[in-house]
Amino acid sequence: MVAVAFSVLIRTYVFQTFYIPSASMEPTLQIGDRLIVDKLSVDFGTINRGDIVVFKAPPNENCGPKVADLVKRVIGVPGDHLTSKGNTIYVNGKPLKEAWTHTEPLGVAMGNVTVSANHYFMMGDNHSDSCDSRYWGSVPRSDIIGKAFVRIWPLSRLGFL
Repeated sequence: MVAVAFSVLIRTYVFQTFYIPSASMEPTLQIGDRLIVDKLSVDFGTINRGDIVVFKAPPNENCGPKVADLVKRVIGVPGDHLTSKGNTIYVNGKPLKEAWTHTEPLGVAMGNVTVSANHYFMMGDNHSDSCDSRYWGSVPRSDIIGKAFVRIWPLSRLGFL
């Protein structure tokens, strides 16, 4: 009984596993990958541009079958001004340095967006095949579940993100 209670506490407050159901984060994450998400890094840490996070699907997200949670990369933090031209994303007037693997073309343009306080702008690494903040807006910090930090399945792709 103690082990079950401990397990529930860990899953609720510290770590949780998630499954990747779509291609929106390819090539970084593949359909079927399983991740461990660190919840404490959001509760007690900072969320930075470039982090891969899991968050509650926005209520107005309507890009396919309904899912409870989504996995995307943070590209805009509170106060950032985002826009795009061609395949280039601009953050505060400067080209975003995407130091992670991603696919182009960009797909849907961004327009001019200023990220509100306590909100984050999310985008999939598979830019043209990602339903993300370009469609449903920024995500409140309170909806972010945690940061993805390790892929545990398949074993051939085991590693830190």
